[in-house]
Amino acid sequence: MATFSYQADSATELKTSRQEQGRYRNPAAVRQPGLRKTVQIFWNMLFNKPRNTRPAGAIPVQGLTREQLHSAPNHSVFRLGHSTVLLKLRDKYWLTDPVFAERASPVQWAGPKRFHQPPISLDELPEIEAVILSHDHYDHLDYQTVLKLADKTRHFITPLGVGETLIKWGVDASKVRQLDWWEGTQINGIHFIATPSQHFSGRGLFDGNSTLWASWVVIDSDKRIFFSGDTGYFDGFKAIGEQFGPFDLTLMETGAYNVEWPLIHMQPEQTLQAHIDLKGRWLLPIHNGTFDLSMHAWHEPFDRILALAWDHNVSITTPQMGEAFNLNQPLHGQAWWLEVEGQGEQAVANG
Repeated sequence: MATFSYQADSATELKTSRQEQGRYRNPAAVRQPGLRKTVQIFWNMLFNKPRNTRPAGAIPVQGLTREQLHSAPNHSVFRLGHSTVLLKLRDKYWLTDPVFAERASPVQWAGPKRFHQPPISLDELPEIEAVILSHDHYDHLDYQTVLKLADKTRHFITPLGVGETLIKWGVDASKVRQLDWWEGTQINGIHFIATPSQHFSGRGLFDGNSTLWASWVVIDSDKRIFFSGDTGYFDGFKAIGEQFGPFDLTLMETGAYNVEWPLIHMQPEQTLQAHIDLKGRWLLPIHNGTFDLSMHAWHEPFDRILALAWDHNVSITTPQMGEAFNLNQPLHGQAWWLEVEGQGEQAVANG
């Protein structure tokens, strides 16, 4: 896989990632919370969680089989959970941030537990042409999932440094392509460009920001998809929209936000603005509905982004996990989360 670079507008100061003493940093300074604030955040996450951060009823999941995927038309998009999305392009399959583990955690006996099972198992998944990774956090990069995918995946596309982690885990180095911001690669005629995001990285106590984070542009002939990864709102969305937009579909982070970390995760209002900046046509909110990673109600991201999209006449789709969305025949989907909450209220009423 050859790489190529794009010339970003110098005024954005987003030409490439930048490092200081071996650590990557965001285009705009992101102030880190002090020790006291960090302890307070973790304390609240552990001991002051509202009850409604987890669903009271069962999350609806449309199960998928390999045969169903093979019969699906090209430009089909399947949300499998959190930020894991399966794309069918040119009769091949492309997978973003695959996490099939029971918990988004360094251990499987503690940490945020899934609300639902994936619509398809790792064994049932067909051969994957490429896995596209946004960064190395546990809810986006899972060790056991990567190991199980390693033999059935032809390529792994990552931001700088994340590929080194995969190679240490045993992924064949020849399968790994690591890109800086504004660098791209081509596989089977489809272009993948690593674009900036405003976030951070790290899987332990001492490796913070030692690997890069990124959003991704996917170009398949006349179809364009944007995958946000994790990010706060910043000027980069406008630069990406001007360079590569308009996008037929934006897969946009909408969840795990909080007033305590406003610069690294977007509020729904910012998600909508980022979609507009990108010149997006259809918005599919992700990073929600699978793990409890903040203090808001589990369904709040859906409620807020849907209301905002309606108010601003933005086309939005909210498919169930496993439900197909096709770029050629886009549909809005249903507000399925309302039924889940209805189940919970009925259970309480029944005592």
